[in-house]
Amino acid sequence: MVFSSNYQRHLYGWLSYAFASEVFVVVSLTLFLPICLEQFARDNGFFLPDKTIPCVAKTAVSRPIGAPEARCVVKLGWVWVDTASFSLYVYSISVALQALTVISMGGIADHPPHRKRLLVFFALLGSLSATLFLLLPSSSPIWPISALFAMCSNVGFGASIVAMNAYLPSLAKEAPEVSELGERLLKLQGKQKTIRRDYNSQSDHRDSSEPLLASSSSSLPVSPSDDALHTLQTEYDATLSATTARISSHGIAFGYIAGIVLLVVALIPVNMLQGSTWALRVAIGLSGIWWATGTLPAAIWLPSAVETSSSSEVDAEAEEWGPSQPRIGTDGDWSMGREIVRAWVRLGNMLRWSEVQKLKNTFKYLAAWFLLSDGFTTMTSTALLFAKTSLSMPSSSLILVGILTPLSGIIGSLLWPRLQRKLGWSNLKILVLLVVLASLIPAYGCLGFFFESRHTSDSPEALGVEIKFGGLTTPGEMFGLAVVFGSVYGAFQGYARAFYAELIPPGEEARWYGLFSITDKSSSFVGPLIVGLIADTTGNIRYAFFFLVLMIWAALPILLAVDVQNIKPDS
Repeated sequence: MVFSSNYQRHLYGWLSYAFASEVFVVVSLTLFLPICLEQFARDNGFFLPDKTIPCVAKTAVSRPIGAPEARCVVKLGWVWVDTASFSLYVYSISVALQALTVISMGGIADHPPHRKRLLVFFALLGSLSATLFLLLPSSSPIWPISALFAMCSNVGFGASIVAMNAYLPSLAKEAPEVSELGERLLKLQGKQKTIRRDYNSQSDHRDSSEPLLASSSSSLPVSPSDDALHTLQTEYDATLSATTARISSHGIAFGYIAGIVLLVVALIPVNMLQGSTWALRVAIGLSGIWWATGTLPAAIWLPSAVETSSSSEVDAEAEEWGPSQPRIGTDGDWSMGREIVRAWVRLGNMLRWSEVQKLKNTFKYLAAWFLLSDGFTTMTSTALLFAKTSLSMPSSSLILVGILTPLSGIIGSLLWPRLQRKLGWSNLKILVLLVVLASLIPAYGCLGFFFESRHTSDSPEALGVEIKFGGLTTPGEMFGLAVVFGSVYGAFQGYARAFYAELIPPGEEARWYGLFSITDKSSSFVGPLIVGLIADTTGNIRYAFFFLVLMIWAALPILLAVDVQNIKPDS
Protein backbone atom coordinates (compact mmCIF):
# COMPACT_ATOMS: atom_id res chain seq x y z
CA MET A 1 0.00 0.00 0.00
CA VAL A 2 1.28 3.44 -0.94
CA PHE A 3 0.92 6.54 1.19
CA SER A 4 -1.45 9.00 -0.43
CA SER A 5 0.37 12.22 -1.28
CA ASN A 6 -3.03 13.88 -1.77
CA TYR A 7 -4.36 13.06 1.72
CA GLN A 8 -4.14 16.63 3.03
CA ARG A 9 -5.84 18.03 -0.06
CA HIS A 10 -8.64 15.47 0.18
CA LEU A 11 -9.02 16.12 3.91
CA TYR A 12 -9.22 19.90 3.43
CA GLY A 13 -11.79 19.39 0.68
CA TRP A 14 -13.91 17.21 2.94
CA LEU A 15 -13.64 19.59 5.89
CA SER A 16 -14.40 22.59 3.68
CA TYR A 17 -17.74 21.08 2.69
CA ALA A 18 -18.52 20.31 6.33
CA PHE A 19 -17.63 23.94 7.09
CA ALA A 20 -19.97 25.10 4.31
CA SER A 21 -22.97 22.79 4.64
CA GLU A 22 -23.25 22.60 8.42
CA VAL A 23 -23.96 26.34 8.44
CA PHE A 24 -27.28 25.63 6.75
CA VAL A 25 -28.15 23.20 9.56
CA VAL A 26 -27.14 25.49 12.42
CA VAL A 27 -28.49 28.73 10.98
CA SER A 28 -31.46 27.73 8.83
CA LEU A 29 -32.64 24.16 9.30
CA THR A 30 -32.74 24.19 13.10
CA LEU A 31 -33.40 27.89 13.69
CA PHE A 32 -34.52 30.36 11.04
CA LEU A 33 -36.27 28.08 8.55
CA PRO A 34 -38.97 26.79 10.98
CA ILE A 35 -39.74 30.25 12.39
CA CYS A 36 -39.55 31.88 8.94
CA LEU A 37 -42.10 29.45 7.52
CA GLU A 38 -44.31 30.07 10.53
CA GLN A 39 -43.92 33.82 10.00
CA PHE A 40 -44.79 33.49 6.30
CA ALA A 41 -47.99 31.72 7.31
CA ARG A 42 -48.68 34.21 10.12
CA ASP A 43 -48.28 37.18 7.77
CA ASN A 44 -51.06 35.66 5.67
CA GLY A 45 -53.15 34.19 8.52
CA PHE A 46 -56.13 35.18 10.63
CA PHE A 47 -57.05 34.84 14.28
CA LEU A 48 -59.61 32.35 15.47
CA PRO A 49 -62.47 32.07 16.02
CA ASP A 50 -63.92 34.45 13.41
CA LYS A 51 -60.95 34.31 10.97
CA THR A 52 -61.42 37.96 9.97
CA ILE A 53 -58.70 39.73 11.96
CA PRO A 54 -55.25 39.39 10.33
CA CYS A 55 -52.63 37.94 12.64
CA VAL A 56 -50.17 40.70 11.69
CA ALA A 57 -52.60 43.29 13.02
CA LYS A 58 -51.70 42.36 16.58
CA THR A 59 -48.02 41.56 16.24
CA ALA A 60 -47.03 44.97 17.53
CA VAL A 61 -49.29 44.71 20.57
CA SER A 62 -47.34 43.63 23.64
CA ARG A 63 -48.81 41.11 26.03
CA PRO A 64 -47.62 39.66 29.33
CA ILE A 65 -45.29 36.69 28.95
CA GLY A 66 -47.22 33.47 29.43
CA ALA A 67 -50.60 35.07 28.74
CA PRO A 68 -52.75 33.13 26.27
CA GLU A 69 -52.76 34.34 22.69
CA ALA A 70 -55.48 33.94 20.10
CA ARG A 71 -54.68 31.07 17.78
CA CYS A 72 -53.47 32.06 14.30
CA VAL A 73 -54.45 29.95 11.28
CA VAL A 74 -53.80 30.25 7.56
CA LYS A 75 -55.88 28.94 4.68
CA LEU A 76 -54.11 26.62 2.27
CA GLY A 77 -56.47 25.71 -0.54
CA TRP A 78 -59.65 24.76 1.30
CA VAL A 79 -58.02 23.82 4.62
CA TRP A 80 -57.27 26.06 7.60
CA VAL A 81 -53.95 25.15 9.23
CA ASP A 82 -52.29 26.38 12.41
CA THR A 83 -49.30 28.54 11.45
CA ALA A 84 -46.95 26.51 13.65
CA SER A 85 -48.28 23.29 12.13
CA PHE A 86 -47.62 24.65 8.62
CA SER A 87 -43.92 24.82 9.41
CA LEU A 88 -43.92 21.31 10.87
CA TYR A 89 -45.85 19.83 7.93
CA VAL A 90 -43.41 21.35 5.44
CA TYR A 91 -40.48 19.94 7.37
CA SER A 92 -42.12 16.52 7.59
CA ILE A 93 -42.74 16.37 3.84
CA SER A 94 -39.23 17.59 3.05
CA VAL A 95 -37.67 14.88 5.22
CA ALA A 96 -39.82 12.21 3.57
CA LEU A 97 -38.65 13.40 0.14
CA GLN A 98 -35.11 13.50 1.45
CA ALA A 99 -35.35 9.88 2.58
CA LEU A 100 -36.59 8.74 -0.84
CA THR A 101 -33.76 10.66 -2.52
CA VAL A 102 -31.10 9.30 -0.17
CA ILE A 103 -32.20 5.71 -0.75
CA SER A 104 -32.35 6.14 -4.53
CA MET A 105 -28.93 7.73 -4.85
CA GLY A 106 -27.07 5.30 -2.57
CA GLY A 107 -25.63 3.31 -5.47
CA ILE A 108 -24.71 6.47 -7.37
CA ALA A 109 -22.82 7.84 -4.37
CA ASP A 110 -20.85 4.58 -4.23
CA HIS A 111 -19.71 5.16 -7.81
CA PRO A 112 -16.53 7.28 -7.41
CA PRO A 113 -16.64 9.09 -10.79
CA HIS A 114 -20.15 10.35 -10.04
CA ARG A 115 -19.77 10.99 -6.31
CA LYS A 116 -18.38 14.50 -6.63
CA ARG A 117 -20.92 15.44 -9.31
CA LEU A 118 -23.69 14.24 -7.04
CA LEU A 119 -22.35 16.25 -4.10
CA VAL A 120 -21.96 19.44 -6.15
CA PHE A 121 -25.37 19.10 -7.83
CA PHE A 122 -27.32 18.69 -4.59
CA ALA A 123 -25.19 21.32 -2.83
CA LEU A 124 -26.09 23.84 -5.53
CA LEU A 125 -29.75 22.78 -5.43
CA GLY A 126 -29.92 23.29 -1.67
CA SER A 127 -27.89 26.48 -1.49
CA LEU A 128 -29.77 28.09 -4.40
CA SER A 129 -33.13 27.21 -2.84
CA ALA A 130 -32.06 28.80 0.44
CA THR A 131 -30.74 31.91 -1.35
CA LEU A 132 -34.05 32.35 -3.20
CA PHE A 133 -35.71 33.27 0.11
CA LEU A 134 -34.12 36.69 -0.44
CA LEU A 135 -36.38 37.21 -3.47
CA LEU A 136 -39.70 36.01 -2.02
CA PRO A 137 -41.59 38.43 0.26
CA SER A 138 -44.33 37.08 2.50
CA SER A 139 -46.74 39.58 0.92
CA SER A 140 -46.40 37.88 -2.46
CA PRO A 141 -49.46 35.97 -3.68
CA ILE A 142 -47.16 33.01 -4.34
CA TRP A 143 -45.78 32.96 -0.80
CA PRO A 144 -46.58 29.21 -0.41
CA ILE A 145 -43.66 28.56 -2.77
CA SER A 146 -41.52 29.15 0.32
CA ALA A 147 -42.47 25.60 1.27
CA LEU A 148 -40.98 24.36 -2.02
CA PHE A 149 -37.78 26.29 -1.38
CA ALA A 150 -37.55 24.75 2.10
CA MET A 151 -38.13 21.24 0.76
CA CYS A 152 -35.52 21.60 -2.02
CA SER A 153 -32.93 23.01 0.38
CA ASN A 154 -33.49 20.20 2.88
CA VAL A 155 -33.37 17.50 0.20
CA GLY A 156 -30.23 19.08 -1.27
CA PHE A 157 -28.53 19.10 2.10
CA GLY A 158 -29.42 15.51 3.00
CA ALA A 159 -28.43 14.08 -0.38
CA SER A 160 -25.13 15.99 -0.51
CA ILE A 161 -24.25 14.78 2.99
CA VAL A 162 -24.66 11.18 1.84
CA ALA A 163 -22.14 11.82 -0.95
CA MET A 164 -19.87 13.59 1.54
CA ASN A 165 -20.01 10.69 4.03
CA ALA A 166 -19.23 8.24 1.23
CA TYR A 167 -15.74 9.79 1.16
CA LEU A 168 -15.18 9.20 4.89
CA PRO A 169 -14.10 5.51 4.92
CA SER A 170 -11.55 5.93 2.13
CA LEU A 171 -10.38 9.25 3.56
CA ALA A 172 -9.69 7.62 6.93
CA LYS A 173 -7.76 4.83 5.20
CA GLU A 174 -5.54 7.47 3.54
CA ALA A 175 -4.46 8.83 6.93
CA PRO A 176 -0.73 8.14 7.56
CA GLU A 177 -1.26 6.22 10.81
CA VAL A 178 -3.84 3.95 9.18
CA SER A 179 -1.82 3.52 6.00
CA GLU A 180 1.24 2.42 7.96
CA LEU A 181 -0.71 -0.22 9.85
CA GLY A 182 -2.36 -1.32 6.63
CA GLU A 183 1.04 -1.90 5.02
CA ARG A 184 2.15 -4.04 7.93
CA LEU A 185 -1.12 -5.95 7.86
CA LEU A 186 -0.82 -6.76 4.16
CA LYS A 187 2.77 -7.93 4.56
CA LEU A 188 1.89 -10.16 7.51
CA GLN A 189 -1.00 -11.74 5.69
CA GLY A 190 1.26 -13.32 3.03
CA LYS A 191 0.58 -17.02 2.96
CA GLN A 192 -2.47 -16.60 5.21
CA LYS A 193 -4.13 -14.43 2.58
CA THR A 194 -3.35 -16.95 -0.16
CA ILE A 195 -4.85 -19.78 1.89
CA ARG A 196 -7.97 -17.71 2.56
CA ARG A 197 -8.40 -16.85 -1.11
CA ASP A 198 -8.01 -20.49 -2.12
CA TYR A 199 -10.62 -21.42 0.44
CA ASN A 200 -13.05 -18.72 -0.65
CA SER A 201 -12.64 -19.67 -4.31
CA GLN A 202 -14.38 -22.93 -3.51
CA SER A 203 -17.54 -21.06 -2.49
CA ASP A 204 -20.25 -20.33 -4.97
CA HIS A 205 -20.23 -16.86 -6.50
CA ARG A 206 -22.91 -14.67 -5.02
CA ASP A 207 -24.82 -12.03 -6.99
CA SER A 208 -26.48 -8.82 -5.76
CA SER A 209 -29.78 -10.58 -5.01
CA GLU A 210 -28.20 -12.84 -2.36
CA PRO A 211 -27.84 -11.95 1.35
CA LEU A 212 -25.37 -9.24 2.33
CA LEU A 213 -23.31 -11.45 4.62
CA ALA A 214 -22.04 -14.91 3.84
CA SER A 215 -22.38 -17.63 6.43
CA SER A 216 -19.21 -18.19 8.45
CA SER A 217 -17.49 -21.55 8.63
CA SER A 218 -15.37 -23.23 11.25
CA SER A 219 -13.42 -25.17 8.63
CA LEU A 220 -11.29 -22.19 7.51
CA PRO A 221 -7.59 -23.21 7.54
CA VAL A 222 -5.59 -21.82 10.44
CA SER A 223 -1.91 -20.84 10.21
CA PRO A 224 0.61 -20.15 13.01
CA SER A 225 0.47 -16.45 12.15
CA ASP A 226 -3.23 -16.25 13.05
CA ASP A 227 -2.63 -14.75 16.51
CA ALA A 228 -0.26 -12.07 15.25
CA LEU A 229 -2.57 -11.36 12.33
CA HIS A 230 -5.56 -11.07 14.63
CA THR A 231 -3.66 -8.71 16.95
CA LEU A 232 -2.58 -6.46 14.11
CA GLN A 233 -6.04 -6.59 12.54
CA THR A 234 -7.54 -5.49 15.86
CA GLU A 235 -5.05 -2.63 16.11
CA TYR A 236 -5.78 -1.62 12.53
CA ASP A 237 -9.55 -1.68 13.12
CA ALA A 238 -9.21 0.37 16.31
CA THR A 239 -6.95 2.95 14.63
CA LEU A 240 -9.24 3.16 11.62
CA SER A 241 -12.27 3.64 13.88
CA ALA A 242 -10.53 6.34 15.93
CA THR A 243 -9.33 8.13 12.78
CA THR A 244 -12.81 8.03 11.26
CA ALA A 245 -14.28 9.42 14.49
CA ARG A 246 -11.61 12.14 14.64
CA ILE A 247 -12.20 13.32 11.07
CA SER A 248 -15.96 13.20 11.59
CA SER A 249 -15.72 15.14 14.87
CA HIS A 250 -13.51 17.78 13.25
CA GLY A 251 -16.10 18.19 10.51
CA ILE A 252 -18.88 18.68 13.06
CA ALA A 253 -16.77 21.10 15.12
CA PHE A 254 -15.79 23.19 12.08
CA GLY A 255 -19.41 23.26 10.97
CA TYR A 256 -20.57 24.41 14.40
CA ILE A 257 -17.93 27.14 14.47
CA ALA A 258 -18.99 28.37 11.03
CA GLY A 259 -22.64 28.29 12.09
CA ILE A 260 -21.93 30.33 15.22
CA VAL A 261 -20.00 32.90 13.19
CA LEU A 262 -22.88 33.35 10.76
CA LEU A 263 -25.40 33.49 13.60
CA VAL A 264 -23.44 36.37 15.13
CA VAL A 265 -23.38 38.08 11.73
CA ALA A 266 -27.13 37.49 11.33
CA LEU A 267 -27.76 39.30 14.62
CA ILE A 268 -26.97 42.58 12.85
CA PRO A 269 -29.77 42.56 10.24
CA VAL A 270 -32.21 40.88 12.64
CA ASN A 271 -31.72 43.63 15.24
CA MET A 272 -31.72 46.41 12.64
CA LEU A 273 -34.93 45.09 11.08
CA GLN A 274 -36.47 44.27 14.46
CA GLY A 275 -36.94 40.58 13.74
CA SER A 276 -39.17 41.10 10.72
CA THR A 277 -39.89 38.45 8.10
CA TRP A 278 -37.35 40.17 5.85
CA ALA A 279 -34.68 39.74 8.56
CA LEU A 280 -35.41 36.01 8.75
CA ARG A 281 -35.18 35.73 4.97
CA VAL A 282 -31.83 37.52 5.02
CA ALA A 283 -30.46 35.04 7.55
CA ILE A 284 -31.58 32.04 5.45
CA GLY A 285 -30.28 33.65 2.27
CA LEU A 286 -26.88 34.29 3.88
CA SER A 287 -26.64 30.62 4.87
CA GLY A 288 -27.35 29.66 1.25
CA ILE A 289 -24.64 31.99 -0.05
CA TRP A 290 -22.16 30.67 2.52
CA TRP A 291 -23.07 27.09 1.58
CA ALA A 292 -22.55 27.70 -2.14
CA THR A 293 -19.27 29.55 -1.62
CA GLY A 294 -17.82 26.87 0.66
CA THR A 295 -18.73 24.17 -1.86
CA LEU A 296 -16.22 25.55 -4.38
CA PRO A 297 -13.02 24.40 -2.60
CA ALA A 298 -14.66 21.04 -1.89
CA ALA A 299 -15.41 20.64 -5.61
CA ILE A 300 -11.74 21.37 -6.37
CA TRP A 301 -10.00 19.37 -3.63
CA LEU A 302 -12.16 16.28 -3.18
CA PRO A 303 -11.06 13.29 -5.27
CA SER A 304 -13.11 12.24 -8.26
CA ALA A 305 -12.34 8.59 -7.56
CA VAL A 306 -11.14 6.54 -4.63
CA GLU A 307 -7.48 5.46 -4.83
CA THR A 308 -6.97 1.81 -5.65
CA SER A 309 -4.85 1.37 -2.54
CA SER A 310 -7.85 1.79 -0.29
CA SER A 311 -9.79 -0.76 -2.33
CA SER A 312 -7.28 -3.48 -1.47
CA GLU A 313 -7.70 -2.68 2.22
CA VAL A 314 -11.46 -2.94 1.94
CA ASP A 315 -11.14 -6.31 0.22
CA ALA A 316 -8.78 -7.59 2.91
CA GLU A 317 -11.14 -6.53 5.67
CA ALA A 318 -14.24 -7.80 3.87
CA GLU A 319 -12.76 -11.31 3.74
CA GLU A 320 -13.10 -11.48 7.51
CA TRP A 321 -16.87 -11.51 6.97
CA GLY A 322 -17.17 -13.41 3.72
CA PRO A 323 -17.44 -12.39 0.07
CA SER A 324 -18.93 -8.96 -0.56
CA GLN A 325 -21.44 -8.04 -3.22
CA PRO A 326 -20.16 -7.27 -6.70
CA ARG A 327 -18.62 -3.85 -7.14
CA ILE A 328 -20.32 -1.25 -9.23
CA GLY A 329 -19.26 -1.44 -12.85
CA THR A 330 -17.12 0.94 -14.79
CA ASP A 331 -18.39 3.90 -16.73
CA GLY A 332 -18.91 1.69 -19.77
CA ASP A 333 -21.69 -0.37 -18.19
CA TRP A 334 -22.88 2.14 -15.61
CA SER A 335 -26.47 3.43 -15.74
CA MET A 336 -28.14 5.87 -13.38
CA GLY A 337 -31.55 4.24 -13.72
CA ARG A 338 -30.09 0.80 -13.11
CA GLU A 339 -28.24 2.01 -10.03
CA ILE A 340 -31.41 3.55 -8.59
CA VAL A 341 -33.18 0.21 -8.97
CA ARG A 342 -30.19 -1.61 -7.49
CA ALA A 343 -30.17 0.75 -4.52
CA TRP A 344 -33.73 -0.25 -3.62
CA VAL A 345 -32.92 -3.92 -4.21
CA ARG A 346 -29.85 -3.69 -1.96
CA LEU A 347 -31.92 -2.02 0.74
CA GLY A 348 -34.47 -4.82 0.50
CA ASN A 349 -31.68 -7.42 0.77
CA MET A 350 -30.20 -5.70 3.82
CA LEU A 351 -33.60 -5.76 5.52
CA ARG A 352 -34.24 -9.46 4.89
CA TRP A 353 -35.19 -11.37 8.00
CA SER A 354 -32.19 -13.67 7.53
CA GLU A 355 -29.88 -10.65 7.56
CA VAL A 356 -31.63 -9.22 10.62
CA GLN A 357 -31.03 -12.52 12.40
CA LYS A 358 -27.33 -12.47 11.52
CA LEU A 359 -26.83 -8.93 12.85
CA LYS A 360 -29.42 -8.77 15.61
CA ASN A 361 -27.61 -6.18 17.69
CA THR A 362 -26.99 -3.89 14.73
CA PHE A 363 -30.68 -3.86 13.87
CA LYS A 364 -31.67 -3.43 17.51
CA TYR A 365 -29.56 -0.30 17.57
CA LEU A 366 -31.02 0.91 14.28
CA ALA A 367 -34.51 0.50 15.76
CA ALA A 368 -33.49 2.63 18.74
CA TRP A 369 -31.79 5.12 16.40
CA PHE A 370 -35.03 5.39 14.40
CA LEU A 371 -36.78 6.76 17.50
CA LEU A 372 -33.89 8.77 18.94
CA SER A 373 -32.89 10.63 15.77
CA ASP A 374 -36.49 11.62 15.16
CA GLY A 375 -36.99 12.56 18.81
CA PHE A 376 -33.93 14.82 19.00
CA THR A 377 -34.66 16.51 15.66
CA THR A 378 -38.32 17.09 16.52
CA MET A 379 -37.38 18.40 19.96
CA THR A 380 -35.30 21.16 18.35
CA SER A 381 -37.99 22.42 15.95
CA THR A 382 -40.76 22.06 18.54
CA ALA A 383 -38.82 24.05 21.15
CA LEU A 384 -38.15 26.91 18.72
CA LEU A 385 -41.75 27.12 17.56
CA PHE A 386 -42.90 26.93 21.18
CA ALA A 387 -40.53 29.76 22.12
CA LYS A 388 -41.83 31.93 19.26
CA THR A 389 -45.55 31.23 19.52
CA SER A 390 -46.10 30.50 23.23
CA LEU A 391 -43.33 32.50 24.92
CA SER A 392 -43.38 35.31 22.31
CA MET A 393 -39.58 35.41 22.21
CA PRO A 394 -38.26 37.85 19.56
CA SER A 395 -35.98 36.74 16.73
CA SER A 396 -32.91 38.22 18.43
CA SER A 397 -33.54 36.01 21.48
CA LEU A 398 -34.04 32.97 19.26
CA ILE A 399 -30.68 33.69 17.63
CA LEU A 400 -29.10 33.74 21.08
CA VAL A 401 -30.69 30.35 21.72
CA GLY A 402 -29.25 29.22 18.40
CA ILE A 403 -25.78 30.40 19.43
CA LEU A 404 -25.90 28.86 22.91
CA THR A 405 -26.91 25.41 21.61
CA PRO A 406 -23.94 24.70 19.28
CA LEU A 407 -21.51 26.39 21.68
CA SER A 408 -22.69 24.06 24.41
CA GLY A 409 -22.49 21.23 21.88
CA ILE A 410 -18.80 21.88 21.31
CA ILE A 411 -18.14 21.99 25.04
CA GLY A 412 -20.19 18.85 25.62
CA SER A 413 -18.41 16.93 22.86
CA LEU A 414 -15.11 17.70 24.63
CA LEU A 415 -16.18 17.14 28.24
CA TRP A 416 -18.13 13.90 27.90
CA PRO A 417 -15.17 11.86 26.56
CA ARG A 418 -13.10 13.07 29.53
CA LEU A 419 -15.88 12.03 31.91
CA GLN A 420 -16.05 8.67 30.14
CA ARG A 421 -12.32 8.06 30.61
CA LYS A 422 -12.55 9.01 34.27
CA LEU A 423 -15.50 6.71 34.94
CA GLY A 424 -14.26 3.94 32.66
CA TRP A 425 -17.69 3.60 31.05
CA SER A 426 -18.41 2.10 27.64
CA ASN A 427 -19.85 4.07 24.73
CA LEU A 428 -23.21 2.39 25.35
CA LYS A 429 -23.39 3.50 28.99
CA ILE A 430 -22.60 7.10 28.08
CA LEU A 431 -25.14 6.98 25.24
CA VAL A 432 -27.87 5.72 27.57
CA LEU A 433 -27.07 8.45 30.10
CA LEU A 434 -27.24 11.12 27.38
CA VAL A 435 -30.62 9.81 26.21
CA VAL A 436 -32.01 9.91 29.76
CA LEU A 437 -30.77 13.48 30.25
CA ALA A 438 -32.29 14.53 26.93
CA SER A 439 -35.68 13.10 27.90
CA LEU A 440 -35.74 15.36 30.98
CA ILE A 441 -35.94 18.45 28.76
CA PRO A 442 -39.42 17.81 27.26
CA ALA A 443 -40.46 16.30 30.61
CA TYR A 444 -39.66 19.66 32.19
CA GLY A 445 -41.82 21.35 29.55
CA CYS A 446 -44.72 19.08 30.51
CA LEU A 447 -44.57 20.53 34.03
CA GLY A 448 -45.62 23.85 32.47
CA PHE A 449 -49.27 22.79 32.69
CA PHE A 450 -48.94 22.66 36.47
CA PHE A 451 -47.08 25.97 36.74
CA GLU A 452 -49.45 27.72 34.30
CA SER A 453 -52.47 26.63 36.34
CA ARG A 454 -50.74 27.77 39.54
CA HIS A 455 -49.97 31.16 38.02
CA THR A 456 -53.58 31.52 36.91
CA SER A 457 -55.09 30.56 40.27
CA ASP A 458 -52.69 32.57 42.44
CA SER A 459 -53.41 36.28 42.19
CA PRO A 460 -50.71 38.89 42.85
CA GLU A 461 -52.83 40.35 45.64
CA ALA A 462 -52.95 37.07 47.51
CA LEU A 463 -49.24 36.40 47.13
CA GLY A 464 -47.98 39.92 47.52
CA VAL A 465 -45.70 39.43 44.51
CA GLU A 466 -46.05 37.25 41.44
CA ILE A 467 -43.10 35.02 40.59
CA LYS A 468 -43.48 33.22 37.28
CA PHE A 469 -40.98 30.46 36.77
CA GLY A 470 -40.94 26.72 36.16
CA GLY A 471 -42.11 24.28 33.53
CA LEU A 472 -40.69 26.32 30.64
CA THR A 473 -43.03 29.27 31.13
CA THR A 474 -40.41 32.02 30.83
CA PRO A 475 -37.77 32.93 28.19
CA GLY A 476 -35.01 32.62 30.80
CA GLU A 477 -35.71 28.91 31.14
CA MET A 478 -35.41 28.50 27.38
CA PHE A 479 -31.87 29.88 27.50
CA GLY A 480 -30.94 27.47 30.29
CA LEU A 481 -32.44 24.48 28.52
CA ALA A 482 -30.62 25.46 25.32
CA VAL A 483 -27.32 25.05 27.18
CA VAL A 484 -28.38 21.71 28.64
CA PHE A 485 -29.70 20.38 25.33
CA GLY A 486 -26.64 21.53 23.41
CA SER A 487 -24.20 19.88 25.81
CA VAL A 488 -26.16 16.62 25.56
CA TYR A 489 -26.92 16.69 21.84
CA GLY A 490 -23.37 17.55 20.77
CA ALA A 491 -22.03 14.51 22.61
CA PHE A 492 -24.98 12.34 21.54
CA GLN A 493 -24.18 12.81 17.85
CA GLY A 494 -20.59 11.70 18.33
CA TYR A 495 -21.37 8.73 20.57
CA ALA A 496 -24.26 7.56 18.39
CA ARG A 497 -21.97 7.34 15.37
CA ALA A 498 -19.04 5.88 17.34
CA PHE A 499 -21.16 3.16 18.98
CA TYR A 500 -22.66 2.21 15.63
CA ALA A 501 -19.12 1.66 14.32
CA GLU A 502 -18.77 -1.14 16.90
CA LEU A 503 -21.79 -2.96 15.48
CA ILE A 504 -21.12 -3.07 11.73
CA PRO A 505 -19.08 -5.62 9.76
CA PRO A 506 -15.56 -4.50 8.74
CA GLY A 507 -15.35 -3.84 5.03
CA GLU A 508 -19.04 -2.86 4.84
CA GLU A 509 -18.77 0.56 6.51
CA ALA A 510 -20.05 2.64 3.60
CA ARG A 511 -23.09 0.46 3.05
CA TRP A 512 -24.06 0.25 6.71
CA TYR A 513 -23.46 3.93 7.34
CA GLY A 514 -25.76 4.46 4.37
CA LEU A 515 -28.44 2.44 6.15
CA PHE A 516 -27.69 4.48 9.28
CA SER A 517 -28.38 7.67 7.33
CA ILE A 518 -31.47 6.20 5.69
CA THR A 519 -32.85 5.23 9.10
CA ASP A 520 -32.26 8.76 10.29
CA LYS A 521 -33.90 10.42 7.28
CA SER A 522 -36.81 8.00 6.98
CA SER A 523 -37.81 8.49 10.61
CA SER A 524 -37.43 12.25 10.90
CA PHE A 525 -40.71 13.05 9.15
CA VAL A 526 -42.80 11.17 11.74
CA GLY A 527 -42.16 13.44 14.73
CA PRO A 528 -42.87 16.80 13.04
CA LEU A 529 -46.01 15.33 11.44
CA ILE A 530 -47.39 14.12 14.78
CA VAL A 531 -46.42 17.35 16.57
CA GLY A 532 -48.18 19.32 13.82
CA LEU A 533 -51.31 17.23 14.27
CA ILE A 534 -51.13 17.71 18.04
CA ALA A 535 -50.83 21.50 17.64
CA ASP A 536 -53.68 21.56 15.13
CA THR A 537 -55.95 19.40 17.30
CA THR A 538 -55.30 20.95 20.71
CA GLY A 539 -54.28 24.48 19.76
CA ASN A 540 -51.42 24.21 22.27
CA ILE A 541 -48.02 22.99 21.11
CA ARG A 542 -46.99 22.27 24.73
CA TYR A 543 -48.90 18.98 24.53
CA ALA A 544 -46.25 17.81 22.07
CA PHE A 545 -43.75 17.57 24.93
CA PHE A 546 -45.59 14.47 26.21
CA PHE A 547 -45.15 12.82 22.82
CA LEU A 548 -41.42 13.64 22.77
CA VAL A 549 -40.90 12.11 26.22
CA LEU A 550 -42.67 8.91 25.19
CA MET A 551 -40.71 8.67 21.93
CA ILE A 552 -37.33 8.95 23.67
CA TRP A 553 -38.26 6.63 26.52
CA ALA A 554 -39.51 4.03 24.03
CA ALA A 555 -35.99 3.83 22.61
CA LEU A 556 -34.31 3.13 25.97
CA PRO A 557 -35.27 -0.56 26.43
CA ILE A 558 -34.26 -1.27 22.81
CA LEU A 559 -30.92 0.46 23.35
CA LEU A 560 -30.28 -1.45 26.57
CA ALA A 561 -31.00 -4.73 24.76
CA VAL A 562 -27.97 -4.27 22.49
CA ASP A 563 -25.27 -6.81 23.39
CA VAL A 564 -21.92 -5.19 22.62
CA GLN A 565 -20.03 -8.41 23.38
CA ASN A 566 -21.85 -10.32 20.63
CA ILE A 567 -21.68 -8.22 17.49
CA LYS A 568 -20.53 -10.65 14.81
CA PRO A 569 -23.09 -12.39 12.61
CA ASP A 570 -24.48 -15.68 13.79
CA SER A 571 -23.14 -18.79 12.17
